[in-house]
Amino acid sequence: MFDALFRAFESRVQATATPPPGSPPPGLLAFYWHFIRQTRSLFLGMLLSCLLVALSDTVMPVLIGRLVALMTATDRAAALQGAWPMLLAMLVFMLVLRPLVLLFDSLLRFNAVMPGLTSMVRWQNHWHVVRQSWPFFQDDFAGRIANRVVQTGNALRESAVSGVRAVWYILVYGLTTIGLLWLADWRLALPTVCWFAGYVVFLRHFVPRMRDLSKASSEVRSRVVARVVDTYTNILTVKLFARPSDEDRHVQDVLDAHQQAIARHMRLVTQFIWTLWMLNALLLVATAAVGLTLWQAHQLEVGVFAMALPLAWQVTSAAGWVSWEVAGIFENIGVVQEGMETIAVPLAMTDRSDAVPLTVTRGEIRFEKLQFAYDPARPVLKGIDLVVRPGERIGLIGRSGAGKSTLVNLLLRFFEPGSGCILIDGQDIARATQDSVRAQIGMVTQDTSLLHRSIAANIRYGKPQAGMDEVIAAAQRAQAFDFVRGLRDWKGREGFEAHAGERGVKLSGGQRQRIAIARVILKNAPILILDEATSALDSEVEQAIQEQLLGLMDGKTVIAIAHRLSTIARLDRLIVLDQGRIVEAGTHDQLLVLDRHYAALWRHQSGGFLPEQLPVTA
Repeated sequence: MFDALFRAFESRVQATATPPPGSPPPGLLAFYWHFIRQTRSLFLGMLLSCLLVALSDTVMPVLIGRLVALMTATDRAAALQGAWPMLLAMLVFMLVLRPLVLLFDSLLRFNAVMPGLTSMVRWQNHWHVVRQSWPFFQDDFAGRIANRVVQTGNALRESAVSGVRAVWYILVYGLTTIGLLWLADWRLALPTVCWFAGYVVFLRHFVPRMRDLSKASSEVRSRVVARVVDTYTNILTVKLFARPSDEDRHVQDVLDAHQQAIARHMRLVTQFIWTLWMLNALLLVATAAVGLTLWQAHQLEVGVFAMALPLAWQVTSAAGWVSWEVAGIFENIGVVQEGMETIAVPLAMTDRSDAVPLTVTRGEIRFEKLQFAYDPARPVLKGIDLVVRPGERIGLIGRSGAGKSTLVNLLLRFFEPGSGCILIDGQDIARATQDSVRAQIGMVTQDTSLLHRSIAANIRYGKPQAGMDEVIAAAQRAQAFDFVRGLRDWKGREGFEAHAGERGVKLSGGQRQRIAIARVILKNAPILILDEATSALDSEVEQAIQEQLLGLMDGKTVIAIAHRLSTIARLDRLIVLDQGRIVEAGTHDQLLVLDRHYAALWRHQSGGFLPEQLPVTA
């Protein structure tokens, strides 16, 4: 029975069942409401459960007062005999009603809201962030982005749940207490009324300060995580240059700042606690003094006095809890505000509302009057006009900064052109969905990064539905099969099931490159981009890979970038870029005869693998 009850509450929120209903908005209240409205039935249930818990708590002092009054009777046997209905009601309340109320409240908070809302916020934040443009991730630390996505889910849930419980609880409990004392004797309620006024002033003074200090502390904590992750990610560089001491200082600076931020926060916490203790002590002393004065004047019964003091004590206990909850609310609000700086950012590049999937039947690529600049004052591409015919293989050549990679990034829709357009088979890629454009392009990059998953999963990333036979065939064509068979990771997984490590750290640069090539072979896209695809390979392996790449190029439109001209000299056509413009175009032999930019670059290089010929272009 209990198992079914737990499952019923745990299944109330299906965190990852559906895509998010829109992007997280930038305003703080709107950001909270974006998530709360998706679980509003649970929050309404918590309002009800908090009301019932608060009312059941306030009943306790009343019961104590009744029992004390009962025990003051002269004829004890007669008093007990006449009070049995009341005692039975107390028994039912204590053993049945109150446990059911507390169970309902716990199931809502711990079994429905806590796992469900936290996971939902994290999932939807991740869903939004992972769709940000590539420059978004270039402008921040991966560690800080991940930290904000994870921490914001927990902080939003804590502050939202505590807000409902604390504010509602103290209102219900405080007003009920004042009402009960007022009904008994209005003079008994005066200390509580005065205490409430002081409590409001107390919260107005401390809570905003705790919020600001919490936000500052959260920001510094994110910097700590970012710097630590940056060091670990680049640990090879740290080791090669023997710079652990410098990294110590790099992290030490931000850790010292974090310690100072925590110290300022805790200083305020100490002031907070001491002030609250004094405020609560004044309430208890004042209530006891008023009660004793009225009792001495024979204006107050012992049972009422026995009810008043526990009520006052419960008010102070609840106040301490609520104060911490309210402080925690604002601390978590500070964390949420800091997380929103990363999460509540509109997507920089979105598909048009009328965007359609790109279909590629021939593979023709046209760059028409293409202009682009990262900085308006310094244009990178200046009026590029270029047609890559279906099945043609071209090489992009030029010094660093000439615009080669930028041209490829525009083709992949990582950036939008300043002016001009790019057409694939006559379709403007700006009017196509980004995913469909990239689905038609296979790319092998110079800086190959692998996922921390199995080798098979990394290769299958090019074609998720591929069977194991296809994965093995792709690895064989990429000259990766032999070394993959000998892999064994730290958990004993072998071969294609061995994990590559973070960013493929368990493999050498050449091994990572071959896995990346296998991935693209399996993808089998009609357009192929090679960006220094064999730069990490030794000459013998490069020659074997080149042979496979020749087969991979067959029937595809190919754009290759290489600083080693020998690797692309035999392509159908070479395009030479300089300062954002096409300055030369032609075959290797034609450009040598022309004796300008390309010929000068060729004379500066020697050696390297140069195949005798490429397959004839269709």
